[in-house]
Amino acid sequence: MRDAWRFALGTLTALRVRPPRRVDRALVGLAMVLAPVTTLPVALAWVGLGLAVHAGLLPAPVAAVLALLVAALASRALHLDGLADLADGLTAGYDRRRSLEVMRRGDTGPAGAAAIVLVLLLDAACLALLFGDPAGTALAVVALAASRLACAACARDGIPPARPEGLGEAVAGTVGRPRLVVTVSAVAVLAAVAGVAGARLSGPSHHLSAGAAAWAAGEVLVAAGAALATRRHAVRRLGGITGDVIGAAIEVSLAAALVAATIARHHL
Repeated sequence: MRDAWRFALGTLTALRVRPPRRVDRALVGLAMVLAPVTTLPVALAWVGLGLAVHAGLLPAPVAAVLALLVAALASRALHLDGLADLADGLTAGYDRRRSLEVMRRGDTGPAGAAAIVLVLLLDAACLALLFGDPAGTALAVVALAASRLACAACARDGIPPARPEGLGEAVAGTVGRPRLVVTVSAVAVLAAVAGVAGARLSGPSHHLSAGAAAWAAGEVLVAAGAALATRRHAVRRLGGITGDVIGAAIEVSLAAALVAATIARHHL
């Protein structure tokens, strides 16, 4: 378990940790399942920003941008880089080799730049609305954690790597379908608890708490669905997954979950 934590933190965050003593497919699969928990440091920062907005100490738009800055720094912006690379690769043409070559270059083209700008604008707009009270902040944190379900979704068994090296090759096929279902279910249950806690801090209404639990759990399903859709499209075009596909799936999942959270907060 300790080595799985080290692999997950070292791969998905900028935190400096000791390298795992061993790395095998079982360990990598467990690390992908643990990915949502690696968001804890960023989640705490988002809670602090949300509370600052609620207390009138910080304007919501500023807090939203700061939240995204913290998230980018915590991941070394690798997930945003993956989003840009996948967008550039998929728009380079329908030839698989050509797309993978464009993704490998590392420079950002027009499609990649547009993808980053549009996704960050969408995230910021949602966070600016969510950081107004504890219920909205809780839903934002749920979106953050749920977005990392993309790691397990992309590493599901039966999904091949797009190339014979890199992160995609290391993680592809390491998460069994039953484990993926259990992971999504567990995150949904924890999300419901977080939604209830946020709602109770916002108001005493029992109806509000029940609704927040349902919306928070649904938010997790939206994130998982967005990850699956991104993975499916990438596999159809590229023949498998890469590290860029995982990063892109995380960012797409986060944006989709934040939109769902904003809709939820509007109805609560």
